[in-house]
Order: sequence, then C-alpha cells, then structure tokens
Amino acid sequence: MRILGIDPGYATIGYGIIDKLPQGLKAVDYGVIETPKTESIPVRLAILSNAMTGIIKKYKPDAISVEELFFNTNITTGIKVAQARGVILLCAINECGHLYEYTPLQIKQALTGNGRADKKQMQYMVKAFLKLKEEPKPDDAADALAAAICHAHTATYNQRVLN
Repeated sequence: MRILGIDPGYATIGYGIIDKLPQGLKAVDYGVIETPKTESIPVRLAILSNAMTGIIKKYKPDAISVEELFFNTNITTGIKVAQARGVILLCAINECGHLYEYTPLQIKQALTGNGRADKKQMQYMVKAFLKLKEEPKPDDAADALAAAICHAHTATYNQRVLN
C-alpha cells in the first residue's frame, strides 16, 4: 500500500510518500510545496492545486492521510490554512478518492504512544519507523511523513479488528 501524507499550510505544505510493505514501512519521497509570499492567495491556491495534483499523479497513492487543522490565536492565518486545506482535500478526492484525516493528537499517539509528544520526539520516531539515516527536513515534510505513518498503523489496526 502506498500512502501520501500531507501537512497542510498555505506558504509551506509538507508531503511524504511511504510504502507499507510486509517487512515494514519505506520512505519513497518527501519534501515541501512552497507558494511565493508575493502572490495573492488565489494564485497561491492555484499553485498548490497544480503541485498536489502532480504529486498524486506521479506517485499514485492508494490512500491520502491529511492532518486536521489546528491553530491557536491567529485567525487570519487559520483562514488561509483552511482555504489551502480545502484545495488539498479536493485534489485528494478528485485524484485518489481514498482520503483519511487525523488530528495532531492521533498522529502523535500513533507514532509515540503519547498524544503530547514534542517535535523532537516525533522527528525521532519518523526516522526510526522509516529507517532513515537522518531526521527528515524540513519539519513540514517530517510532519507529512508522520501523517502517512499514522495511517499505516491505523489501517493495520482496522484490518485486525475487521478480520
């Protein structure tokens, strides 16, 4: 099973592709989509849409795992991220059809067993699960890989329950 994980944003969007194999998880690719801050939001959303569609078509994931939106205080930033997340969800449904959403708490719990794990713990676990030589950079890409790993673990659990 190939899983595309997404860490939503509007300036920097993390993506990570993993394969779930009988012998474990394997990183296929990861990185970020960046939109120029000099462009308007509609143009940035179009850039995001084109890039997401390209990634989905290139890697042909069986499932797409997207982190749910969480923001604290800045409502303006939250609205922009929500708009970008809407574009991501639409691309996922149109190009793949198998979309799963996880809260930050669920992702942390799936990787560390602790829903309050910090960034460093998460990066360490992503590196360990994928047997990488170093922690994936930037943080947005590591967060996207974590979303993909979360789905890989959740899908395994769900299969055990159903079988």
